[in-house]
Parts: sequence; C-alpha cells; structure tokens
Amino acid sequence: MPKPVKEGDVVDLTIEAVGSKGDGIAKVQGFIVFVPNTKTGDKVKVKIVSVRPNFALGQIAEPGEEAAAAAAPVEAAPSEEASEEASEEESEEEE
Repeated sequence: MPKPVKEGDVVDLTIEAVGSKGDGIAKVQGFIVFVPNTKTGDKVKVKIVSVRPNFALGQIAEPGEEAAAAAAPVEAAPSEEASEEASEEESEEEE
C-alpha cells in the first residue's frame, strides 16, 4: 500500500493526541505522523523527515497561523499614543 507522505513533503496537520514519549500524533489519510514539541489541538505546518513502514516522523516547518498571529507585533501601540496625545491637547485647550 503506498504511503500518503514522503520525505521532504510539507503538510498542514492538526495534532490529535500526544504519544507516550511526548510527541504529537497527527494523521494523513489514516497514516500516523509523529511531531515533537507539539500538543493536542496544535495546527502546524510539518516537514516529513522520515517515513517508516507504519508511521512517519515530522518536524515543525513553521508556526501555525494562530501562533504566527499571536507572535506578530502589535500595531495598536502607536495609535494609542497618538490618541493619548490628542486627549492631552484637548484637555489643555479646555483649560
């Protein structure tokens, strides 16, 4: 039976469980992929590094969309400063 992944493939996976050694477990068309440093529910982009007869080993290729959004710099800080300055100017004008 052909395997649904091969070494070098990059696939988007959702970690369904964590194995006894702590690796995340996901599946591609029912074929198990172990991914270290993940936990149940993580959505990750995984590079397949090894394919064995009954499973594959992968590593995180890049953070999932949720993690990337959380790690993105917050742009709100400058606009908050600007609104604070405007509020201070309005207060000074009222006095």
